[in-house]
Amino acid sequence: MIIELHAKSDVGRVRRGNEDNFLLLDLSTGKTWTGTDGAEPPDDLRRIELQDKGVVFVVSDGMGGALAGDVASRMAVETVRDMLVGTAEDSSGGCDTETPLVECLRNATVYANLAIHHKSQEDTRCSGMGATFTGAAIKGDMLDLVQVGDSRAYLLRGGQIKLATKDQSLVQQLVDVGQISEEEAETHMFRNVILQALGAQSELSPVSGRIRLRRGDILLICSDGLSGKLRAEDMSALIEESDGDLAAASSALVAEANHRGGEDNITVVLARFTGEDLEEATGKRITIELPPLEEDTTLGDTEPTP
Repeated sequence: MIIELHAKSDVGRVRRGNEDNFLLLDLSTGKTWTGTDGAEPPDDLRRIELQDKGVVFVVSDGMGGALAGDVASRMAVETVRDMLVGTAEDSSGGCDTETPLVECLRNATVYANLAIHHKSQEDTRCSGMGATFTGAAIKGDMLDLVQVGDSRAYLLRGGQIKLATKDQSLVQQLVDVGQISEEEAETHMFRNVILQALGAQSELSPVSGRIRLRRGDILLICSDGLSGKLRAEDMSALIEESDGDLAAASSALVAEANHRGGEDNITVVLARFTGEDLEEATGKRITIELPPLEEDTTLGDTEPTP
């Protein structure tokens, strides 16, 4: 399998600083790129030939105001990176090929939650900070998702786009029980209230989903600075208009979110999957298994604290 990649993060038109972050990680080579490493990906992460250990992509949206949100999202991606490659103190050598990659990613997410939570308690400047987390683990032809909060992953296949994650948010819970419609959720006064965030509490229950990849599939992971401004169909159209250029598509998505107000930071990761190892997508519907939201979760808010 060949994976073509691009990522872009933008401060937007209103915020003073960028509290989003992302991670691209090829576990077989140990090559990584985060949002704080520079504006352009290294050449060896623009196109990856998938090997046995797999790859991981993450988007994290920090919250807490001032420097705290930036600290939380940076800790999220860096802690997960260090745990997976084996450079963290408690990583036990990283993720070996015998352990399911999604299990390694989930464990690293739980560890990152504890690290952020302890930091928020020990440093008064970081009190109350937290971060969303949407991570994708690709190994073989399987895509596994690990989700905390309301950053999102979408899959594009054969001209259709489908939301591959379920927001852990108050309005999504109201939609699930039939109190409001999906259309009402888009403008609901509590649409920024989330039910889980890394660092909010010591306990965490990430949710997951699994998709079997097909040739030509495109994965889009983004913060709500993008998904809160563009409908899924708008995102799909902009990607299609970019004629296969993922860098151009990333820039177009960010530009459109800014054009529509840009009140929040905007981050997007795009990955296209090709190669003879993947089955053709013709006639293959996108099937995603998503568990129900946990009821006993922590209430948080993605808006920065004044």
